[in-house]
Amino acid sequence: MILLIGGGATWEAYQQWVALEGMEDHMGSSMAAMHGTHPVWYLLGTVFIASVTVGVYVGVRDRIISPSDKLTPGEPSDDTTGVEDPENLSRDQTAQRTESEAKRQILDLLPDDEKRILEPVLTSPGLTQIELRDRSNFSKSKVSQTVTDLEKRGLLYREPQGRTYRIYPAEDIENQL
Repeated sequence: MILLIGGGATWEAYQQWVALEGMEDHMGSSMAAMHGTHPVWYLLGTVFIASVTVGVYVGVRDRIISPSDKLTPGEPSDDTTGVEDPENLSRDQTAQRTESEAKRQILDLLPDDEKRILEPVLTSPGLTQIELRDRSNFSKSKVSQTVTDLEKRGLLYREPQGRTYRIYPAEDIENQL
């Protein structure tokens, strides 16, 4: 936006400068030198303002919370400064945090109904479809259809067990976690 406005102002100044230079022949003196700012100053000002804006953005972008950084329901909040020293974390804590972040990234990409099905499967692999129906509060057919859709996309798989199925996350997802 800054570049568009600055470019437009520079173009207008350039056109005015050229018009005044054309009048120089008739007057005998440099009209452009007496009237108006040289277009180069508009250009330099635009570049300066754009550079300052980019510098400020780069300086504060890490402090801006993106939607993927928001806590999921039921996840404990960290009331400290929000930044912990990785050297002070135990390997288990680091692994748990990495697993939690990977789950959140996968779930952020899915619609709500698919999240409600996949999230319990990620936290408790091997759930039956009946248990999954109880946890998600969906109908039997909705659970079956959603599981089928997620299975077609390679996010989970199911194994028959009696008159129901046990649901597991796909191996690719488990390897990421």
